[in-house]
Amino acid sequence: MTENMQTASVDAIDVVRRHSLTTLVRDAIERQIADGNLAPGDKLNEADWAARLQVSRGPVREAFRALEQAGLVRTEKNRGVFVRTVTLAEADEIYAVRAVLEEAACRMLAARLDGKQLGRLRAWVESMQGALDTQDQDAYTRANVAFHDTIVASAGNGKLYETYRRLVGELNLFRRAALVAHDDAMARSLDEHRAILMALASRDAEHAAALMRAHVNGGRQRAHEACEPAGERSAVRTFPASTDEERA
Repeated sequence: MTENMQTASVDAIDVVRRHSLTTLVRDAIERQIADGNLAPGDKLNEADWAARLQVSRGPVREAFRALEQAGLVRTEKNRGVFVRTVTLAEADEIYAVRAVLEEAACRMLAARLDGKQLGRLRAWVESMQGALDTQDQDAYTRANVAFHDTIVASAGNGKLYETYRRLVGELNLFRRAALVAHDDAMARSLDEHRAILMALASRDAEHAAALMRAHVNGGRQRAHEACEPAGERSAVRTFPASTDEERA
């Protein structure tokens, strides 16, 4: 092997290693945001994260850029990197798109659902039940997110899943707030997830899609209840149910 070939090989290995470390850092920070340990407005310190994860600052810097592209953080000149705040107006737009994507995912999945996929969905519903029994909102949120992620990932459309992942990352804080808006929010949410699961298990694509749309709309309403003064809640507009023509 020539010296140039050896150098190219070392460079390629370094690129792979750096990419892996960047992914590790990004995933770690994203989990902290999803779990509520990092709140909107919190500052992310490059040196602190490098020390915490025992990596150099390069992968941390690249992870920050990836998180900014994903809409989870923002960079302010001469100030640093901060967890981004998603406004309620932005959340409304995301919920609207999410409803369309998850309806489509339900229709796709109902036609191809296998025993393994159904087992994973049932396991997440059981996890939600366990979290409800112990009133563990963090565990409920994780299982809730995983249930929806499993549906979209199992639908078999890579581009749909890619778009969905970008959207839900920005919605995590709103979903967490929605679950604490009312004492029975988790119980109602669990009932809705069970109904969606039953429709998918029955391979009833249209019923599963309709239930999912109602569920997403309910999450949007709960988000408004958590974030808005009581006097403004009457202005919340629900997403209309799909007509037969729209479904075609």
